[in-house]
Amino acid sequence: MLNSAPVSAQAQPIPGSARDHASSIDYDIEVSIDPETRMLEGKSVITFNKTRDHILILDARFEVTQALINGMPFAPETDAASRAHVWQIPYAILRPYQLEIHWRGQLHPLDDTLDHEQTLGRPVAVSGEAGTFLPDASNWYPRVTNGQIHYTLQIELPPGQRGLVAGRLVEEHDTESEYRARFEFTHPAAGIDLMAGPYEIATDHYTNARGESIQLRTYFHPQISALANDYLESVKRYFKLYESWIGAYPFTEFSIVSSPTPTGFGMPTLTYLGINVLQLPFIKDTSLGHEVLHNWWGNAVYPDYKTGNWSEGLTTFMADYAYKEQEGEDEAREMRLGWLRDFAALEPGQDEPLIAFTSRTHGASKIVGYHKSAMLFFMLRDLIGEDMFNRSIQGIWGMQRFKVTAWPHLQRAFEIISARDLQPFFDQWLHRAGAPDLSISEARQESIETGYRLHITLTQSEPPYQLRVPVAVQTESGKETHLLDLQHTEQTFTLDLEDKAQSAILDPDIRLFRHLAPGEAPPILREVMVNPTTATVLLSDNEETKNIAATLAEKLQRREPQILPADQPIPTAPTLVIGLHHEIDAWLEAKNLSAKPDEVSEKGTAQAWTMTTPEGTSLAIVSAQDNASLESIIRPLPHYGRQSYIVFDGRQALDRGVWPIRVQQVAVD
Repeated sequence: MLNSAPVSAQAQPIPGSARDHASSIDYDIEVSIDPETRMLEGKSVITFNKTRDHILILDARFEVTQALINGMPFAPETDAASRAHVWQIPYAILRPYQLEIHWRGQLHPLDDTLDHEQTLGRPVAVSGEAGTFLPDASNWYPRVTNGQIHYTLQIELPPGQRGLVAGRLVEEHDTESEYRARFEFTHPAAGIDLMAGPYEIATDHYTNARGESIQLRTYFHPQISALANDYLESVKRYFKLYESWIGAYPFTEFSIVSSPTPTGFGMPTLTYLGINVLQLPFIKDTSLGHEVLHNWWGNAVYPDYKTGNWSEGLTTFMADYAYKEQEGEDEAREMRLGWLRDFAALEPGQDEPLIAFTSRTHGASKIVGYHKSAMLFFMLRDLIGEDMFNRSIQGIWGMQRFKVTAWPHLQRAFEIISARDLQPFFDQWLHRAGAPDLSISEARQESIETGYRLHITLTQSEPPYQLRVPVAVQTESGKETHLLDLQHTEQTFTLDLEDKAQSAILDPDIRLFRHLAPGEAPPILREVMVNPTTATVLLSDNEETKNIAATLAEKLQRREPQILPADQPIPTAPTLVIGLHHEIDAWLEAKNLSAKPDEVSEKGTAQAWTMTTPEGTSLAIVSAQDNASLESIIRPLPHYGRQSYIVFDGRQALDRGVWPIRVQQVAVD
């Protein structure tokens, strides 16, 4: 049973924060969960201080055992569509409202076969002995749908289980009969996510830029508990990086929590990552830093989702991309090229203006909301300079901490610090879908007294963007890069050179977000994964093989595949072809196509590679030696969409790569 007696220790506010009673909702929860039976019992006490109208919603699978407002019965209504419990909280003029709700019910069973995309699209409250995850969007508690809250939460679990929510750990009891912990979050919060499991907890401390002690913890399943120290040390490294780049870490603690499913979520003060994800050796150097940085962008400076989510792009730029810059220029350029390759895989109309992106729902939305947005910040840094960019980042942090922040707030900060009008830049990259098509239509030169005069004509698609286009000129003595301010659909620029020009290369270092020209972008697997017109050809007549292949096609495309007969002509749309080795070899020969490339031939138990037919159709070929080999790549292959080819031994990737890019290079007359 739920113990409703108050915890004796008094909550201490997070340093530097105070409750804003004029505009906040104070929310106190006590919740008891039994993962074995999946039963949850809860009590909420919600105080609305001088509030506007509010709505609370609780999922239909729960029973409301008592509901009072200011001590009087206040039964919920029933939503006609979802059957959920709904409370309409009227505007309080003279005094606050206090609403007390008791509820109970059985949670959904934990399904550890789900992948990350399925978990993202399935906000369901689940529980089992391996783990409990109650996402805020599942309405596992009476949730305020149109306001921010400050909360305290007490969680009770059976012995051997431990749990947490975002916030400061106020008190913790772990005995042979029960586990009990109390958390508080005194900053504005949109909701509450709860995690629990058979965790082993490791702790450490970090002293932040203000000299305050930050509590670090790992909540790891026993099978990965040995990884705790390395992860705690990695968190300290990221704190040092981002405190020097942005400002002091804004909370009192940070925890890394393992999940029995392959999740990857970031919440204030914690990140929730799958057990299998945490065991990958590169996660400490990639995804972990991304999630740590979200405690600045997203969880402490809040995106205004009504006008676009900027936080994923800025976090991608300052985390994933920044780590590539630390590795070297070639690695950073390769990531930028990867973003453009991904964008090239989209069909016209699949993308949307960046201002419309709110959250990742599928591959196309990630390409826009993460990659295009990150490229915006990269181009902005090129435009105003690294020093002005970093000073602007610190200014945004100083002005907008714990405030809802929209794209115009960011624009204003960059304009103030750089003393530049950035309206045209933000207008074209935020409000327009797509990207410019750029080309060098002509490059000619003439001799002059001091050397040579080169005339370069650039063209771009309508309506024109305002762009600083890098053009590299290859001369007899070397290569020199010029920035050309392109304002119109066609514009000729004149350059005086000492040496004779041989060729001109458009944007060789991939510093502009643009459409790659035909032939410039090598085909990658993602094209058949995100393109809604993709056709699928299953070569096998064997029913078992065909079923495995169909499942793989569905996982790759995240929809029911459009399957075409194997004997019909290759369509013009991108096409996915799946079969066993002998079937693939025979099909390629029958279609007069190139045999397996040397990069994959005779290697591993399964291979996938891309190619372009003479007619211009993009193909992705998947070939396996037997049914078991084909089945083993159902889960890993969808994670390698950026590759042109990949070789597997069972589930393990042995080799992978991208076909070389062909830059836009024009010979000079």
